Amino acid sequence: MSLAILVSRAIYGFQAQPVRVEVHVGPGLPAFIIVGLPDAGVKESRERVRSALLSSGYEFPAGRITVNLAPADLPKDSGRFDLAIALGILLATGQVVAGQRNNAVLEIADRVFVGELSLTGALGTIKGALAIAMAVARESPGTCLIMPAASAGAAAQVPGIIVQSAATLAEVVDDLAGRKPMPCAQPAPSEPRSMGEYCLSDVCGQEAGRRALEIAASGQHSLLMHGPPGVGKSMLAQRLPGLLPPLSTLQSLEVAALQGLAGHDAVPGPFPPFRAPHHTASTPAVIGGGAWPRPGEISLAHHGVLFLDEIPEFHRPVLESLREPLETGVVSIARARLSCTFPARFQLVAAMNPCPCGWAGHPRKTCSCPPARVEAYRRRLSGPLLDRIDLHVGLGPPDGAWFDAAGGETSETVQSRVMACRGRQLARQGCTNAQLNGGDLRQHAIPDTAGAKLLRDAGERWDWSVRVVHRVLRIARTLADMSHSDRIRTAHVAEALQFRPVWEMRPH
Repeated sequence: MSLAILVSRAIYGFQAQPVRVEVHVGPGLPAFIIVGLPDAGVKESRERVRSALLSSGYEFPAGRITVNLAPADLPKDSGRFDLAIALGILLATGQVVAGQRNNAVLEIADRVFVGELSLTGALGTIKGALAIAMAVARESPGTCLIMPAASAGAAAQVPGIIVQSAATLAEVVDDLAGRKPMPCAQPAPSEPRSMGEYCLSDVCGQEAGRRALEIAASGQHSLLMHGPPGVGKSMLAQRLPGLLPPLSTLQSLEVAALQGLAGHDAVPGPFPPFRAPHHTASTPAVIGGGAWPRPGEISLAHHGVLFLDEIPEFHRPVLESLREPLETGVVSIARARLSCTFPARFQLVAAMNPCPCGWAGHPRKTCSCPPARVEAYRRRLSGPLLDRIDLHVGLGPPDGAWFDAAGGETSETVQSRVMACRGRQLARQGCTNAQLNGGDLRQHAIPDTAGAKLLRDAGERWDWSVRVVHRVLRIARTLADMSHSDRIRTAHVAEALQFRPVWEMRPH
């Protein structure tokens, strides 16, 4: 009897931490003990592993089996440790000869074993395959990852990693014993998908909205649209992903990995995600959380668009919790034992009515809301949150000519300009204009003399915070890039000033 050590991975948040699976088989009364902060799903591995070994034709030892999942202070969940535990028992009892022996210790350090066993010894699909593969490729390049065949295709899309697939426990044992090697998994094909159903050419009569949408796409800016019902706010928001540049390989892998952690089947693809939670969504549903933290809507919108329709109707804690992710691009979830982070670099697009009934300021319909109620409705959005939204655009009802008007530019045409604009930003500063910090703004977003005076006068008149002034500068920088100008001109500053909420622009 001896000790066998293998390597697996535990998922907590978006991190896939390495876990040493130490299996000791020794004399004593029959017992099967798992230690190392396992949850119920891990503890139930005892029954799955016992049945899988017997069903696969191997012996289950009659002595005392102790499994330690190290580090002991890292929570472990699910059945993804089944494969490593079963192999550890076979190695420790001498039924399989493999790995490096040091006295009575057998260790396999150059492979990572991840898989949940059925009672028959078959390996089933696991959750978080992409997140595990990305962590292994990042932290242990050259390491071979052993996974169930149903999950290996997705993991094989991660570059810089070798993924071997197996359908049963017996196939893994045959490979370790040198009898029959496991095949290397082939990357699963991406699903072809088209954004043609949401083309910008369908939007007629809202030139201001189309302009704001292109600015938002060109500089990766957040956007708030306000106007009466039916003017096209949701229609415009749905077309923003079609204007954004296609995702890179790493970005598409991150998006698919996050969706996999949330329990959704996802294949990496080039299209940015679009998430539109209902206004009754809870804070954990939007931000992420739970006893075992899972990504929320803001993380599922990573590298894409988060659309909040009727934003004043969302719960106040939900809206206030968006502040930090809008600034940092990540969301931190703290628990008593550990904290974890999820990426959340999303573009916020929100829509709201001008008042509870929706008709305030409408040229042909009368608002029935008293002024106090209108003010209370607008104040549901706090000043700090409004400060963090770059573009504010008011949309009115189009005139009757829109019905006979020809369709505008297509999404493909606008996307080509957006990609060129972003290319100039990346070449100049290495990031989009929305991500420029204070030091970068002083270097790359310097307006001319008249533009600087215009911005300073506006800030003093309406008592803008430094954050708002920086937002205006970022918009002006994007407008300059869209007009192929190296310098921010007065016209760019003047147009950028138009994208602040009118209720903030009341002279004191």
